[in-house]
Amino acid sequence: MILSLQNVSKTYNNGVKALDDVTININAGMFGLLGPNGAGKSSLMRTIATLQEPDSGTVDLDGLDILKNKIEFRKTLGYLPQEFGVYPKMSAHDLLHYFANLKGITKKSDRNAIVDKALEVTNLTDVKHKHVAGYSGGMKQRFGIAQLLLNNPKLIIVDEPTAGLDPAERHRFLNVLREIGTNHIVIFSTHIVDDVKELCTDMAILNGGRILAQSTPKGMVKLLENKVWITTVDRDTAEQLQETHNVISSSYNEDNNLVVRVYGDVSPGEGFHPTPASLEDVYFTTLNNNKPVESLETV
Repeated sequence: MILSLQNVSKTYNNGVKALDDVTININAGMFGLLGPNGAGKSSLMRTIATLQEPDSGTVDLDGLDILKNKIEFRKTLGYLPQEFGVYPKMSAHDLLHYFANLKGITKKSDRNAIVDKALEVTNLTDVKHKHVAGYSGGMKQRFGIAQLLLNNPKLIIVDEPTAGLDPAERHRFLNVLREIGTNHIVIFSTHIVDDVKELCTDMAILNGGRILAQSTPKGMVKLLENKVWITTVDRDTAEQLQETHNVISSSYNEDNNLVVRVYGDVSPGEGFHPTPASLEDVYFTTLNNNKPVESLETV
C-alpha cells in the first residue's frame, strides 16, 4: 500500500503559496509530517483528503487517482481534522451507531460488532454511554479516531491531534494511534517533535509548503552525527554566538546559564564539546536554514 504525491502545488486567492511542488511517497505505517504552524501541513492534509483541489500535481493511492475518483477514494479514507463537532446530547455508543448507519452499515449485528471494536481500540468502552460533549479533550480525540475506524479505512489522516492535550491524555492518544498504525497508512501531522520521535516509523519535515527532508527518525538523526556541539555560556555570549555560529537551540540550566547547541562539521572552538544529535536538532537546523540538512553549510 502506497500513497504517492507528485508535484503538488497550491496557491490561495490571497497569494499565499501553501504547497510548493510537493513530491513524496508514503507507505503503510505511522508517517509523521513535522513542521511549524503555517508550514502548509493542514493544506497538504486537506488536499490529500480531497477537501480542496491543488493547482497542479497528482495524488494516487495504490494506483487510484484520488483527485479524479473522489467518491471511491473517500470510502477508504479516515480523516480527523484539527477541530470537529459532535451532537451535544448523544452518547459515544449512539453517535457511532449513527455514523455507521450513514456509512452504509445497515445491518444491526454488523454495526454492533464494528462499534464495539472501535470503542475497544480507543479505550472508550467504559464511557460509551456518556455524552461525547462532556468528554475531556483527549477522550474527544479518541472518539474522533473511533468514528473514522468504522469503515476500516486504508488511509487515516490526523491533523495536529495532540495540540492542547495534557501529558496523560497525549500518552493515551498516542497509544491508540500506535495500535492502529500497523495495518493502515496513518499520516500524523504535528509541530511537536516528541510525538514523531515516539510514534512514527517514517517522517518528513515541511516548511514554506516544501518538503525539506524525508527519512526515518533514526535516519534523520544520523544526518547530524558528529556535527552537534554544546557549550555553556552567559546570555551576552549566547547572543554573540547567534551572530557567528550556526546555533541550533539554547536553553537555561539550573545555574541560570545558557546551554547552547551548535551545528558544525568541525568543533566551533574552545569551550565546545561534541554531544549526541537529537531529532529536535535536525528539526531546528532544517527550519533555521530552510533547506535539507545534507546540503547545509556551516556559518
